[in-house]
Amino acid sequence: MERFNHLLGRALAWITTFVVLLVFVLTVLRYAFSLNWISLQELAQALHAVAFMLAMGWVLQRDEHVRVDILYRKLGPRGRARVNFFGTLLLLLPAMAFLFWDSLDYVAASWRILEGSREAGGLPGVFLLKSLIPLMALLLVLQGLYLLRKHARQAFAGGPR
Repeated sequence: MERFNHLLGRALAWITTFVVLLVFVLTVLRYAFSLNWISLQELAQALHAVAFMLAMGWVLQRDEHVRVDILYRKLGPRGRARVNFFGTLLLLLPAMAFLFWDSLDYVAASWRILEGSREAGGLPGVFLLKSLIPLMALLLVLQGLYLLRKHARQAFAGGPR
C-alpha cells in the first residue's frame, strides 16, 4: 500500500502540473482571444478532481494533511503516535467507511444513465469521475489501516519499528 500510494502520488503530481498549464492556456485564450471551450474547462476541473481525490492517500502517508496541532506539537513521539492511532481509528476509518458506503448508490445512479455533462459541448463520462468517490474512500481506508498498525507499534509497543 505504501509503495502504491507513493507511485500514485508521484503520477498525480504530474497531472497537477498539466492542470496548471491547461488553466493558464484556457485563461489566455479566453481573455486575450475571446476563445472558450466548455469541454476543456471541464477537463481541467475533472483532472483537478482526479488529482485531489486520488492523492489523499499519498498525502496521508506523507503526514502532510491538515492537522489542528494545539496539543499535538507539545507531545512526544509516543503521545503523537497515540493521537494518530486514535484519530485514525475513531475518525478517519469510520468517516471513510461511511463515505464509501453512502456513495455507492450515488455512483450507481450515475452509471445507470451513463451520466455526462449538463453543459452543451461538455465532457461525457461524468459517471467515471463520480466513481472516484468510493475509490478515494477505499484508498484512505487501506492507508489508514497501514498507519493504524504503524502507530499502534509506536504508541503501545515501546517505539518505532
